[in-house]
Amino acid sequence: MAAPGAGFEYPFQEVAWLKRDVLLFAHSIGSFKQTDQEIVDFYARSNAISIPGVPKFDSHRLVDGQRLIVFLKPLPPSSEGRKFELRSRVIGVYDKGKAGSVIETETVLSEKGGDDYTRAIGSAFFVGQGNWGGPKGPSTPNFPPPEGKKPDVVHVTQTNRESAHLYRLNGDYNPLHATPEPGQSMGFGGAIMHGLFSWNTACHALLQSLGNSDAANIREFQARFAAPVRPGDKLITEAWRTGESKDGWEEIRFVTRVDGGKVVLSNGRALMRCSHVNSRL
Repeated sequence: MAAPGAGFEYPFQEVAWLKRDVLLFAHSIGSFKQTDQEIVDFYARSNAISIPGVPKFDSHRLVDGQRLIVFLKPLPPSSEGRKFELRSRVIGVYDKGKAGSVIETETVLSEKGGDDYTRAIGSAFFVGQGNWGGPKGPSTPNFPPPEGKKPDVVHVTQTNRESAHLYRLNGDYNPLHATPEPGQSMGFGGAIMHGLFSWNTACHALLQSLGNSDAANIREFQARFAAPVRPGDKLITEAWRTGESKDGWEEIRFVTRVDGGKVVLSNGRALMRCSHVNSRL
């Protein structure tokens, strides 16, 4: 039996970017905006579309669960003169009991009438919004780092009190990352960094350390969001080469943790062409 909501397709979303947006992304390690040039109401946009056959979840208590992206074709530095869109469909909606509920989606970025550029699978976790009688959902594969082996790469990123505010300018205006009240109500103690900040930072770390900063050297990237990051935390990403390759792409395992604290990205895996190794950055 198909999972509730499976196959539901969201309306296509047009996306556009300028070279300025790419520069901002590079300096803030950001997300991907649509066509907005002004701040939007995150909650209103998140609640605008209902998925048939499943409860209406509250986006005030929403965090990232896990994400995977497959890079199919390099993006141009600007979309000027071209039309791009995001096509998203629901894979399934899962009831995790008292902990909450998960909406898993697939999103493809493509040029209208042309090629696909990326394919992403992500899960949104709605905290404390379970027990509605839905399926628990399938288990996900685990990709732990190798036991007893020192990492081939260690990368350090220092955030500051303004990091989340800078990141917001990429188009993710969730108040959870700007004011203390949402995070306090969810048990985080205040504002936290965007999960995708940590995710994108780790991807950049692998590409810089193992791929000679060449986007052509990464094919897939994924990680699970395991714990929140607070502005000012120091993030340490450790990566291991497995030596296992298929079609020229080597599997990399990684974890990201707060210095002296919890793992914040687990289940880290990438497929790369390792053309250069900087062991410590």
